[in-house]
Amino acid sequence: MRPVIPMAPMWPQLPPPPPPSAETARRPPWRAPSEARCVALWDKYEMPEHIRAHSRKVALVATQVAEAGRSLGIAVCVETVRASALLHDIAKAYCIKHGGHHGQLGGAWAMAATGNPVLSMGVIHHMYWPFEMDLTRFLAPIAVIYGDKRVAHDQIVPIEHRFGDLLDRYGKTQEIRDRIAATNNQAKQIEDALSKLLEKDLNAHDFDSRRLVD
Repeated sequence: MRPVIPMAPMWPQLPPPPPPSAETARRPPWRAPSEARCVALWDKYEMPEHIRAHSRKVALVATQVAEAGRSLGIAVCVETVRASALLHDIAKAYCIKHGGHHGQLGGAWAMAATGNPVLSMGVIHHMYWPFEMDLTRFLAPIAVIYGDKRVAHDQIVPIEHRFGDLLDRYGKTQEIRDRIAATNNQAKQIEDALSKLLEKDLNAHDFDSRRLVD
């Protein structure tokens, strides 16, 4: 019988990482940019005024949803939600002109500019949420999605009104109409789930009164 020869470890033992510096410890992770910083990014990427007006209204809705969630004890950064909503269409004008998916490109731009993956998630997925509808875990991006689904141009409207406008403008083929219908159905599911979570009838709320949180 051959003797068992102990094998050397495949990887050498590495020393533990050094503790964070005092500066790193003081700096909170994934900070949200201010509105002024978001406007500077709008300028950098030449966002047209009508998209800026739309984004401000989306931020108004999404921020109130996030504030209501935070008041119930959900761990959500309201500032990140607001910045994500302000930046959700940052690549739309570019993609209209040059092609591409404005959510994916905008998410990449937002990540490069802010280093905030939660903010970028809201930009990438603001058209459709592809994961489980876990509101306590994903309230930040879902609030941005809901805000976008309640704003047609620069007006806060019911979901049905917004999707009727989309069908009129873009429903040229059955495939496109089916895609719009699927997004509309998900938006209603999100609204129902948020209304249940927040104990407020969001469909009946205009958000311009800024009184979602009592």
